[in-house]
Amino acid sequence: MTFSLVARCARTGQFGMVISSSSPAVAARCSHLRAGVGGVASQNVTDPALGPLVLDALAEGLSAPEALGRVTRGRAHIDYRQLLVVDAAGHVAIHSGGQVLGVWAEAQGRDCAAGGNLLASPGVPAAMVAAFEASTGHLGDRLMAALQAGLAAGGEAGPVHSAGLKVVDRLSWPLVDLRCDWTEDCPIAAVQTAWEVYKPQMAAYVQRAEDPTQAPSYGVPGDE
Repeated sequence: MTFSLVARCARTGQFGMVISSSSPAVAARCSHLRAGVGGVASQNVTDPALGPLVLDALAEGLSAPEALGRVTRGRAHIDYRQLLVVDAAGHVAIHSGGQVLGVWAEAQGRDCAAGGNLLASPGVPAAMVAAFEASTGHLGDRLMAALQAGLAAGGEAGPVHSAGLKVVDRLSWPLVDLRCDWTEDCPIAAVQTAWEVYKPQMAAYVQRAEDPTQAPSYGVPGDE
């Protein structure tokens, strides 16, 4: 009941992910990124513990296929899981078990991997990869282009209610972590709006964390 894309920006080394689902708070459970290491989507019948395990393996120096193999090999209930991985070199790997729900599909591209389950069309992941590869600009822009393309290609078989955009850069905390955990309207549109508001302020939030004495003003009443 999910479609997503994980990616690396070859220019900046950032990692990011977009995801949407009919389930609530999908980004809170399924998005796993670590600066300098890689990105993992853990979805379908989700086990959120799998994302950190794959990231730990990547941090040891394993490639995306090697890390995925270590975590999935012999693991209980792995047939119910769908995992997408990208590593620091841009290599990708995907696991889609035999018990993945409904119409499911996966696609790999340059520095990116996409996958989904309970899809309206098996072409959704390929559309996401094509949009990501064709887009330019900040990784967040490229990720949102991929998510919008997935929705335009049919998205999930039913209406989606949650979505998220996450990006990590050089720090231990996310550069971007925007979510719509539930709406009866379009959660992807809500995240798109949040990104458009957040993007111009993104660098200022990093500066305030690193050196507030050099940060720009907050632009709120009472701030001189």
